Amino acid sequence: MALPSNYSTAPVSEFLLICFPNYQSWQHWLSLPLSLLFLLAMGANATLLITIRLEASLHEPMYYLLSLLSLLDMVLCLTVIPKVLAIFWFDLRSISFSACFLQMFIMNSFLPMESCTFMVMAYDRYVAICHPLRYPSIITHQFVAKASVFIVIRNALLSAPIPLLTARLRYCGKNVIENCICANLSVSRLSCDNFTLNRIYQFVVGWTLLGSDFILIFLSYTFILRAVLRFKAEGAAVKALSTCGSHFILILFFSTILLVVVLTNVARKRVPMDILILLNVLHHLIPPALNPIVYGVRTKEIKQGIKKLLWRGV
Repeated sequence: MALPSNYSTAPVSEFLLICFPNYQSWQHWLSLPLSLLFLLAMGANATLLITIRLEASLHEPMYYLLSLLSLLDMVLCLTVIPKVLAIFWFDLRSISFSACFLQMFIMNSFLPMESCTFMVMAYDRYVAICHPLRYPSIITHQFVAKASVFIVIRNALLSAPIPLLTARLRYCGKNVIENCICANLSVSRLSCDNFTLNRIYQFVVGWTLLGSDFILIFLSYTFILRAVLRFKAEGAAVKALSTCGSHFILILFFSTILLVVVLTNVARKRVPMDILILLNVLHHLIPPALNPIVYGVRTKEIKQGIKKLLWRGV
């Protein structure tokens, strides 16, 4: 008897993504909210980038860092969500070997790039509040350029071995990925080889990159809070904290969703696989949709810039 195609002994040249293997009927009613969130994320981030580009008053280091965050959000969204929607709408489940590992690289490198950007933004707020007189000489355009290069190179180099280690495994059996995305462990489980090294490397690098960023963010806000509590002028503390309120909210969104994804994966035996898959998809969609909205609503200069942009369009 011939073996089914999913269990062929021939080398695998493509994978099949199966979203929600136990509840595939979810795809129909999930496609609409995911589409709306995707359009919101793309539209809001594009509007923010155009506003910062055209409004001269926003050509400041803090807004350049926010632009970098928006670019990272858009790339992450475009890497994951269009393929998910193609599966939902047109049943286009196949993904080539190279495209799968490219998606894996972007997901594994851009996520710590975002946390690293949050860390640099926290340092920006620390200098602005704790050393306001030295702020113009420390947080310069050159500083932002160097920080951006560091963010990209550090995370790209340390994350690159994850897809490389996974790609060098032998795939001679099942080619069905029970996920909407090419997550490292979901793909590695299909290989004929031992993938312990992949699992250990991803764990160590992931926690090292994200952990170090969040420790530095925590330290920055600890020093900020200590400095603010020493302010004696009436209303000075509230004004100082309001300048980093948007940044703190974004970090809270990012870390909360990341924590939920991590905890559910740790308790994967108790949590249905379909819930884990949905959380992984939403983690690449909700922060990009919320980040520009939070800054747009809470930052006076950005709101004014968007109004000017709209008036130009009219």
